[in-house]
Amino acid sequence: MGKSEKWHDELEFLRALINQTSLEKTRKWGGEVYTINNGNVLMIRAFKNHVGLWFYSGVYLKDPYEVLENVQKGKTKAMRHWKFAAINEMDAKKISKYIHEAIENEKNGIRWKAEKSDKVEIPILLEEAFESEEAFKIAFQELTPFKQKEFAEYIDTAKREATKISRLEKIKSMVHQGVGLNDQYRK
Repeated sequence: MGKSEKWHDELEFLRALINQTSLEKTRKWGGEVYTINNGNVLMIRAFKNHVGLWFYSGVYLKDPYEVLENVQKGKTKAMRHWKFAAINEMDAKKISKYIHEAIENEKNGIRWKAEKSDKVEIPILLEEAFESEEAFKIAFQELTPFKQKEFAEYIDTAKREATKISRLEKIKSMVHQGVGLNDQYRK
């Protein structure tokens, strides 16, 4: 049984609540994203052990029931999610309250604005690669600060050293070609 089948009732419950609003459904990042005025408001997605209701600018929600969690501590700034492990945990009035507040916030321009920073912190492994491969260092320096940061974070966020090394090897040809890590997903 797939995740969507396992969590069918929970997903349908959330869809029914969302369909009572003016949000428009799109598909992004492997999930159902709901927008208003081209602004991402929320996403629903099934996982192995729960269904998640994600609020893109959830940091601005009042959260009177204290149910929202940071999606990735230390990495995610604004996104918050609400996890449901069973349909009997889902209260339509409470969930609707959060959804409507998120919509109003988006309409009023209350949304997270990404911090722009051209400062790139280079991981040690990447520094060592620059020392041993001058052409790689030069190609990396020719990338935009955004692409440099993307590659640096890609390597640095790996937990195991072996993963960091394999990621470094993966990006070398991309860097030499001037291609960003996620260019294929951008319009």
